[in-house]
Amino acid sequence: MNFLPKPKAILFDLDDTILDEEGSVGPSWRTVCADIAAGVPGLDQVALLEAISRERDWYWSDPDRHRIGRTNPIEANQGIIHRSLEKLGHDLPALARSSSISYRAMRLAATQPFAGAIDTLVGLNQIGVRMALITNGTGSGQRAKVDRFGLEKLFQNILIEGEFGCGKPDPRVYRSSMQALGSRPADTWMVGDNFEWEVTVPQRLGLATIWVDRWGGGLPSGATVQPSHIVRSVTEVLPLAIEAMETK
Repeated sequence: MNFLPKPKAILFDLDDTILDEEGSVGPSWRTVCADIAAGVPGLDQVALLEAISRERDWYWSDPDRHRIGRTNPIEANQGIIHRSLEKLGHDLPALARSSSISYRAMRLAATQPFAGAIDTLVGLNQIGVRMALITNGTGSGQRAKVDRFGLEKLFQNILIEGEFGCGKPDPRVYRSSMQALGSRPADTWMVGDNFEWEVTVPQRLGLATIWVDRWGGGLPSGATVQPSHIVRSVTEVLPLAIEAMETK
């Protein structure tokens, strides 16, 4: 691991770093597919789930589609469901729309903070680290999560893609939050699970980077940079910050 400087400020990702979004994906899609199949004669829910999985992998793999889709997730998932149904011989755009709305509601309802994540943020506040939350997605959707879990009081700056006008990995995002916190790249950490957004680009800007590798899979294939530190959980950030602040 690389040297971690004393942190004046830490920038945090939200989804799948502080909040467990990914854990709600599989169960929500299975429920949606079961509901769709129950109302469409001859449609197998397992086949639909597999078709949706392939369509999702294709859709979200492209950076431009990803950027467009996350600004309107209901429309993006409506397209994924509709195309999947079409490939199975069912052209049902209205059902795709209502199912996408149901899926979104299920995911949001199932989303919860990772164990210890909120306590970690409280602890960082207590030792005097200034913090920003920088998250991609719609203003209404991400702001609802911030409000639901009382996150606003834990951060000195909150930057949401849909409110700011651009999102990670645009360098303006990181620079804006550092300016708001009064920090420089040399004394700022970036923490998150997306390797491109929270390691590659911030490191290029001079920030220390802490990559959350929840599953312990190691660096992505083709990675050209090494994070300053790798953790399995955001809860590891507090002891790292305490250690860095105590280092002479």
